[in-house]
Amino acid sequence: MQAVAIDFETANESRTSACSIGVAWIEDGRVVETEEHLIRPREMRFNPFNTAVHGLRAEDVAGAPEFPEVWHRFARRLEGRLVLAHNASFDISVLRHTLDDYGLAWPACSYLCTVVLARKAWPQLAAHKLNYLADHLGIALDHHRAGSDAEACGRIALAATHVLGLERLADIAAATGITLGQLTPGGYSPCKGGNPPRRRKLVPVV
Repeated sequence: MQAVAIDFETANESRTSACSIGVAWIEDGRVVETEEHLIRPREMRFNPFNTAVHGLRAEDVAGAPEFPEVWHRFARRLEGRLVLAHNASFDISVLRHTLDDYGLAWPACSYLCTVVLARKAWPQLAAHKLNYLADHLGIALDHHRAGSDAEACGRIALAATHVLGLERLADIAAATGITLGQLTPGGYSPCKGGNPPRRRKLVPVV
């Protein structure tokens, strides 16, 4: 299954204030390409709290394109792929609200929250935050850089398939009981966790 991991950073508390997006394309069981794009929000209001998290300020994105121009660069390529996001309720909400804000159609895709997946794959861990998992798995991470976060999200999903004894991302839902989220031009449904997975084998992560 082809997949894509996404990550948004926002300028303030509004879900329509995306100021950066990271996109990591996954094919044949590996991350093949990672993109990061700055976005100029419609409202150029940067909350000091958000800036403290990701380091971006209004002057950093003043010359960047607004969301529609960035979105059109890869929207068609995203169609039909499994979308991965760490804490997908946030990233998918940013996507939905920003598309609505610009009057753009929602894509048709399934999506998987890698927090939900990580809890299935590594139930023994005390936390399942992106930076905690990246450290546990030895994944390089420049946290809150959207491109780095997206790539780490994709690599976590691939590592989880190995830990769960699966060969493909496409097998995750059936093996774990996770209900994939759905996004369509007509609406959406959230990703939900299911019953604990039945582990077939353990494969070391390298």
